[in-house]
Amino acid sequence: MTSQDVIVVGLGAMGSAVAFHLASRGLRVLGVEQYSPAHERGSSHGRSRIIRLAYYESPEYVPLLLRAWELWEELEERSARKLLSRTGALMVGSSESELFRGSLRSATEHDLPHEVLDAQEIRRRFPSLDPPPDTLALYEERAGFIVPEEGVKAHLQLAGSLGAELRFEERLLSWEERDGGVLVETSRGSYGASHLVLAPGPWAPQLLGELGGSLYVERQVMVWFSASCDGLPVIMWEADDGRIFYCIPEGPERIKAALHHGGKRTTPETLDRRVQEEDVEAIKGYLRKYAPALAGALVESSVCMYTNSPDLHFVVGPHPRHPRIILACGFSGHGYKFCGVIGEVVADLVTEGRTGHPIKPFSPARLQPQA
Repeated sequence: MTSQDVIVVGLGAMGSAVAFHLASRGLRVLGVEQYSPAHERGSSHGRSRIIRLAYYESPEYVPLLLRAWELWEELEERSARKLLSRTGALMVGSSESELFRGSLRSATEHDLPHEVLDAQEIRRRFPSLDPPPDTLALYEERAGFIVPEEGVKAHLQLAGSLGAELRFEERLLSWEERDGGVLVETSRGSYGASHLVLAPGPWAPQLLGELGGSLYVERQVMVWFSASCDGLPVIMWEADDGRIFYCIPEGPERIKAALHHGGKRTTPETLDRRVQEEDVEAIKGYLRKYAPALAGALVESSVCMYTNSPDLHFVVGPHPRHPRIILACGFSGHGYKFCGVIGEVVADLVTEGRTGHPIKPFSPARLQPQA
């Protein structure tokens, strides 16, 4: 049995970042991943993930986002990989929509540079969009998207260069606290460490015991259409039925589109990875209504998963009954942009037992079953 300072289980978005930040502090790190590097079996693929600062979900996220943006720029420079595309972002809805009001609240509370556009101005600036008359949008110039596969590869590359041992095609079988540390059993052996970090993505519900019971996994379809996207920002749009769809211009003639939440509940083992015509039409219907110029020919499709907590906030912090085990999971479809700062948070918790970052709303203790 080998011994490390920290074992990280799961080397996707969060686990790769955690491994890098732990290794950068001089710890002996063992990372274990059941699939290949930057694989397409979980939640860290699809070629683009939105990064924005005017966060409609809650102003509490903004300090984390500001730090995350800095870390993405540092990672891009240090790894010599293209990670960020700065397109700007448009958060669109009625004046009463959660998306617009929440984005404006975060921008106002944190004094973030932004503009508020009415329907006429939206059409003038972005002729491919067709907003109803009562539509408002918050435009944020400092926004865009990240390439998730490249982000994972960059974190793994740097973690390895700093001495982290990264093992792939190796599946976690069990974990337990033992003798003032942790013991991990995998498909290839047994490992001991002072701390264990669980970043298992959509496998969290089945690996966290009683804490995993309140997490659920959602099937998410991503589609790419041919369309003229020159000058188009990232778009998030709350439709009049309350559903949110988003569009990411990945190139001058190619746009990615998807619905945010609303997919069928699933598990990684039962996930239907086939994209059906009705999946495409569910997304394309919103484009026809609000952005008809973007509803072009289908060129590609893929499926990923959201791992949701009951309140759709993250689950980050020490296990409530096993303080040597740190959880980083339940990112509820909006976590990728945070992976650098989550890596920093987890490294703080392992090395210092606390962090200066505002993570109180993410406490794993809230997942404990009520007596």
